[in-house]
Amino acid sequence: MRAHMPGVDGVTLQAADASSQPRPEEGNHEAPYQAFSCSIFPSSTAPAAALQQEDWRDTACPLLFIQLNQLLSTPAGLEWRETARWIKFEEKVEDGGERWSAPHIPALSLHSLFQLRTCLQKGTLLLDLDAPSFKEIIDKALSGQPEGAELQPALRERLAALLLLQPRHQHTQSPLRLLAQLGLAPCRGKAKSWAEPGAQLSETPLKEQLRNQFKKKVPPGSEAAHIAVGEVEFMEKPFTAFIRLRQAVALGSLAEVALPSRFLFILLGPQAKEKDYHEVGRAMATLLTDELFQRVARHAEHREDLIAGMEAFLDELTVLPPGKWDLNARIPPPSCLPSLHRRTAVHSPDRQSHSNGDMAAGGGRANPGHPCTGEELERTGRLFGGLLRDIRRKAPWYGSDFSDALHPQCLSAVLYIYLATVTNAITFGGMLGDATANMQGVLESFLGTAFAGFVFCLFSGQPLTILSSTGPMLVFERLLFSFSQDHSLHYLEFRLWIGLWVAFFGVVLVATEASHLVRYFTRFTEEGFCALISLIFIYDSLKKMLSLADTFPINWQYRLDNVTSYSCVCNLSSPGHSSAGNNTPLPSALAPHQPPAAPTGLSRSQCLERGGQLLGTSCQYVPDITLISFLLFGGTFLSCSALKHFRSSRYFPAGVRKLVSDFAIILAILAFCAVDATLGLETPKLLVPSELKPTNPERGWIISPFGANPWWVCLVSAVPAVLVTILIFMDQQITAVILNRREYKLQKGAGFHLDLLCVSLLMVATSATGLPWYVSATVISLAHMESLRKESATSAPGEHPEFLGIREQRLTGIAVFILTGLSVFMAPVLKHIPMPVLYGVFLHMGVAALNSIQLTDRVWLLLIPAKHQPDLAYLRHVPLRRVHLFTIIQLLCLALLWVVKSTVAAIIFPVMLLALVGIRKALERVFSLHDLSWLDSLLPETASGEAEGKQARRRKEDESNSEECELMHRQGPEINISVN
Repeated sequence: MRAHMPGVDGVTLQAADASSQPRPEEGNHEAPYQAFSCSIFPSSTAPAAALQQEDWRDTACPLLFIQLNQLLSTPAGLEWRETARWIKFEEKVEDGGERWSAPHIPALSLHSLFQLRTCLQKGTLLLDLDAPSFKEIIDKALSGQPEGAELQPALRERLAALLLLQPRHQHTQSPLRLLAQLGLAPCRGKAKSWAEPGAQLSETPLKEQLRNQFKKKVPPGSEAAHIAVGEVEFMEKPFTAFIRLRQAVALGSLAEVALPSRFLFILLGPQAKEKDYHEVGRAMATLLTDELFQRVARHAEHREDLIAGMEAFLDELTVLPPGKWDLNARIPPPSCLPSLHRRTAVHSPDRQSHSNGDMAAGGGRANPGHPCTGEELERTGRLFGGLLRDIRRKAPWYGSDFSDALHPQCLSAVLYIYLATVTNAITFGGMLGDATANMQGVLESFLGTAFAGFVFCLFSGQPLTILSSTGPMLVFERLLFSFSQDHSLHYLEFRLWIGLWVAFFGVVLVATEASHLVRYFTRFTEEGFCALISLIFIYDSLKKMLSLADTFPINWQYRLDNVTSYSCVCNLSSPGHSSAGNNTPLPSALAPHQPPAAPTGLSRSQCLERGGQLLGTSCQYVPDITLISFLLFGGTFLSCSALKHFRSSRYFPAGVRKLVSDFAIILAILAFCAVDATLGLETPKLLVPSELKPTNPERGWIISPFGANPWWVCLVSAVPAVLVTILIFMDQQITAVILNRREYKLQKGAGFHLDLLCVSLLMVATSATGLPWYVSATVISLAHMESLRKESATSAPGEHPEFLGIREQRLTGIAVFILTGLSVFMAPVLKHIPMPVLYGVFLHMGVAALNSIQLTDRVWLLLIPAKHQPDLAYLRHVPLRRVHLFTIIQLLCLALLWVVKSTVAAIIFPVMLLALVGIRKALERVFSLHDLSWLDSLLPETASGEAEGKQARRRKEDESNSEECELMHRQGPEINISVN
């Protein structure tokens, strides 16, 4: 039988009396951890008081590095040799003795655990031992045997000498050092072992310990535990000892890594049972990796406490029958581990089973409320109360918003977001110029983006937000310009008054704390909006690439046999005259073997300037441009995706993988810019304005509010301003909700009211100067946050790096918009970047956005048979048909939004966004609250009516731990990215 250890994570127990001396076994005491027992028979032991406290999860134990040394017989004599090690998972020295195995979950024999329990029950137990050296620890352990089981003096001396031998460690060396050793091996002969057989343990760390590369995997503050097992010919019965030091002590060269030591376990016995000793040692090491037992061992006061902790460990074991699996198979570490609260609450008497009915009727998943619920969205009842609270919350962090940006990762983020912002400004500026007869064009888009973004990043509550023009704003600008033309109104003046009204309404919303309504934006609303904008973004990227076939058409009728008939000439003759003597051949890539053109040969542009006509079968086709453009587009997209996931690959050291992942987008852009430059084809390039003058010469930089339109226009403008206000509020606040989700572990708080005020005041400045209107660009903002992810510098072998949060600061956003403003002067450099490369980056953003929302996962479930579906948390608690129904309703809402924005009804698009909230409310008549709590979040009044207290909320969080943890390790926290 094989038993697999339970999950790792633990509880905090009450500390033992620090003033007590080493305590050998004492009388019978109640085991404080018997409460974990899952026996079908009731236990007479009272539960531990620590388990009844609410803050039992607040403190954490130092991580343990555990080393198993086994006594082996060699030609030179007995030798301690490191055979396995643990931090969270087991690593074994392979049979060859020169490499470590991959980290894996340890599989133990049940018999070894029973033997270990016997060792703890009958062996020497020293708790809170004060000893400064390993020699003194051994002396006290050998002399601390119970009465009637004392060791003879001669036996003690032999055991002490044996235990004080220097162990032979299996060091982890860097690849460069291994290559150096291989190169020097022929000159030096056989490599000399650093630990001579029979050498005594050093009281100071050896240089091999200090140079050990494995130390990088051990988090700061970690402690060591040593396990020594083996068979000795001069012993007649086993000797066991479990020792806990009062203070962690550095024990010289005992451990592979120089760490202070806390625990020691010794098992020596007669011969013929070497494998049993090794398995007991593995069982002890596995037990210490379990955080629950480790906390028990750290705070135990008596032997019974340790036994009770081991009983709790045994209660959670999963046993696999023999013959049903390969004993040599190694189970890889999971992507995440269950929390200890979840482990200990599984068999709690008051724990209710999950049902598919209402939460009030059954013990379903308690709703956690809105992911951003906190003081940011609480009403103060005072005018501008929320704004003042935002300012007080953000002011103490203002200095650190600049100092926290002093990190190389921020440089990558600046370059990445700068290129994304410039491309978006050019794309939007071009479309806006077409829609408004160049009243607003590319230059206005550049200047507006630089100005609005700089001011917002300097004063906003969430400076990680990137402002940009959006698709819905473009639709409104197009409709507004058409309305102005149809009714003979001055477009920019009419737009100025609309902007002033929008600013006024925005200030009113801030004063009345309307951001409180953000609590009604649940996952249903967010995903509907995000999916729509993401699809628009992907669609526009592909549409831009397909339009290249019109600009650079492909000759679909090309035949190799007809190559001699392909030519293009310039006809300069006047109508009615023969062109035989005036046809000037044009250089053609399709006819490279033609003789050089005469000195009178004209280029295509020169021919058209002189009023000539292009005649020939190859005049309308440009070779290679469309094909290479699509290769650049697809190659950039695939490279961005591959390099972004390079962090989790198996190649190269962790530092290299992290560096490549951080600079993934920049590396992809540089690589395909180099490909384009090498080929030398005239692919479409990034062109920015080089002069600071309005795109339309008929307009100036300052818009007058009076003179061009009737006086009543300033009043009528309030009507369209209401629609724009709704659009800005929904767009800005949905983005703010996504950016401030608790999954991102932001430490500096949100600023919903302050952000809305900044956007509203910027409406005045951009309207008065005729610049585009700006709101949060969700996709670029999320890409900005993703590029600033912080992860733990060290992680145990087999463990994923821990997501620590986002590098919160203002400097990257400020730098991005300063560079955007200076782009006018960097045109000679930027003109070498192909537009297909930037479109590939945008496609990567859009696809990443769409793949990161739960709606996409549920759409794929429609195509996957039930037996092949992934093990998602909501599938365990909601019937599959209900999941599909919820998904179909979301898809129908998405289709409705797409139809509205694509037709003449686009003017009511802001109202349709508000309608999503109403549709979500109506779903409570179709789905039970239990189902909605798993597929969505409950609305505020529903959540408050169904609240079951803090304990219920914690129970829900633990039930959803597996899904959230899987998403965390898939691409950081769950990112609901949308694309504007």
